[in-house]
Amino acid sequence: MTHSKATTRHKKRYNAFSDELKRVFGCRVHRISVDAGFTCPNRDGALGTDGCIYCGGKGSGAHGILPGASVISQIEAGKEIMARKYKAKRYIAYFQAFSNTYAPLERLRALYDEALDVRDVVGLIVGTRPDCLPSETISLLAGYSRRTYFWLELGLQSPLDRTLKFLKRGHDFAAFEKAIRSCRAEGIRVCAHVILGLPGETREEMLATAAVLNELGIDGIKIHLLHVMKDTPLETLFRQGEVRMLDRDDYVGLVCDFLERLSPGVSIQRLTGDGGHDHLVAPLWSLKKFEVLNAIDFELERRGSRQGSALS
Repeated sequence: MTHSKATTRHKKRYNAFSDELKRVFGCRVHRISVDAGFTCPNRDGALGTDGCIYCGGKGSGAHGILPGASVISQIEAGKEIMARKYKAKRYIAYFQAFSNTYAPLERLRALYDEALDVRDVVGLIVGTRPDCLPSETISLLAGYSRRTYFWLELGLQSPLDRTLKFLKRGHDFAAFEKAIRSCRAEGIRVCAHVILGLPGETREEMLATAAVLNELGIDGIKIHLLHVMKDTPLETLFRQGEVRMLDRDDYVGLVCDFLERLSPGVSIQRLTGDGGHDHLVAPLWSLKKFEVLNAIDFELERRGSRQGSALS
């Protein structure tokens, strides 16, 4: 089913991150993805060498970034595109590729400061793993949280240890829980990443993830659908018929059910995603991102529900 774009002009029935940015800055603000040359303990041999089963060689979600260029060069190139395409006036440097706290403090500080020194950059988003946050790194991030607009993104994917083992994450749920509590104690806002449609998980288990995150008091969430990228272990499993993808209508219904169970104050920073035309294997319907988002809006409106409505 395809729904009119008219639904996107209505007030969202969830706490959209884009609305927060407009409230805070009063203008169009866009994230610019940065590859600062980090690696990951799941790739450099500390925990493993192959990474998580869904992660490509450039890092999850890192396609389109200019690897090898300086942080300043990447941001300036991104600014030009965002200003032309979206009329953006302010920017947030998004350290996205791999684990962006997996380095000595001096290097982290230099890279983050380099980004903040770029004109019209008004904040930082740092993506990392829960097992790459020693206490001294959390203290460093807390300083940036007090100094600028700041979010820390933590990959969870699932709170079920059996799923994390299947994904070859290299950490358990306890590591995520510890990281969240340590960051909250320092006043750092945390956005958790979860994947819906993971093999072996029932619908009830997926929806129960919302309750887990509510209890932990997360500030934001990125909801991803399970999708298959080229040249990943997940692609091999998919082609062997061992992993199946959700169809679009099932995914839309699942997201709406999840939102209804999520605390209304949690910032919704993503509801779908894909790997780009050149890298995505399946599901191909995910390439039509705005149709998926419109379908989610339409379904919430049809139900007369919204984020958190199942909690009241």
